[in-house]
Amino acid sequence: MAQHNLRTVVSFEVGRTLSKKRFWIIALLVPVALAVVFALAGVSGSASGGASEPDDSAEITFTYSDASGYVDPAIAESFGGTAVTDDSAAISAVREGTSDAHFVYPADPLTETTEVYGEDLGLLDNGQYGAVASALLSASAQQTIGDDALAFLAQGDIDVTSTVYKDGDVAAGFGGVVPPLLFVVVFFLVIMMLSNQMLNSTLEEKENRVMEMILTTVNPTVLILGKIVALFFIGLVQMLVFVVPVIIGYVFFRDSLSLPEIDLSTFSFEPGQMVVGALLLIGGFALFTGSLVAVGAIMPTAKDAGGLFTTLILLIIVPFYAVSQIITEPSSLIVQVLTYFPYSAPITAMLRNGFGVLAPWEATIVIAELFLLSYAVLLLAVRLFRYGSIEYSSRVSLKNVFPRRKAKRA
Repeated sequence: MAQHNLRTVVSFEVGRTLSKKRFWIIALLVPVALAVVFALAGVSGSASGGASEPDDSAEITFTYSDASGYVDPAIAESFGGTAVTDDSAAISAVREGTSDAHFVYPADPLTETTEVYGEDLGLLDNGQYGAVASALLSASAQQTIGDDALAFLAQGDIDVTSTVYKDGDVAAGFGGVVPPLLFVVVFFLVIMMLSNQMLNSTLEEKENRVMEMILTTVNPTVLILGKIVALFFIGLVQMLVFVVPVIIGYVFFRDSLSLPEIDLSTFSFEPGQMVVGALLLIGGFALFTGSLVAVGAIMPTAKDAGGLFTTLILLIIVPFYAVSQIITEPSSLIVQVLTYFPYSAPITAMLRNGFGVLAPWEATIVIAELFLLSYAVLLLAVRLFRYGSIEYSSRVSLKNVFPRRKAKRA
């Protein structure tokens, strides 16, 4: 009978959620937004690609003074430059709009700053003045060197191939970081999108004043367990709704959306990291689901539960503010606290797992902690629900849920 009721609760909760338009609007919001952004980027790229190339007449002309003696007058002339000796007059000409730009090269460009003055071309285009000034000095230096190979080497633009080793094997590098970090993305998106659903899973019937009728046919433990299992199924649907459109868009519309080609052979799917990431995802999801269901069990309305709800969500976000320390100083106090504190543990541990700075024994402790605490929170949620299921006007007092035993008098 209990198993039959559990199946009924799960099917009812899943069906009720998936039949709501709001769920699908929220679920499809991220994929649709990504598609729109990529489509606009593709259209913009096509438009810019079809535009005619700017001609030489659009290049800037400038005056310059050279106290260093490094600038080659012939190269400067080919760049559109004219040598002058009066910097004040040249700067005044730029200010009055009769000259495009003026460059002042100091006696020692290595230790002193080259001054650039120019007419405002807009925030994004003003940088070309500095680029031209640097290019002119670089071209002059290369001309002085004379040897093309030495001039090229002087620029520092050489091809370098790096091979690094970890535990005797070639390290996967960036390709080994991305796959396990996908668990962080999935966990964060699913929690953000389903958190209200988790909170309202027990509040909806209380606010509708139908909880008494439900409890006449369903055991509170079965009801809470059914709601949590249903949320797992809904979370799976949410993950698929997010992932499948992205895969379809990449496979079939990559060229039209101007998406970069991804070489899957460059990614390393380390079995240990992937298993740890999956277990952290499941454990973290179970903990937050049970916690939000418990919060809904003691609060009369969603508005009253807002404070606790916000606190739980903030605990998910906190690890992102310590990402640099998580990567570079995993043994620091703040990272250790975030790793083992239950509600910041999922994101922190998944980040450390992705970057390869989570030891196996640490992963074992965090995973065990999440699953054991999830079970404890489930029992707590059931107990809170028993006392708060028909409390419509005020929050449940923990003193009533966990009464102190009075000592017997002699």
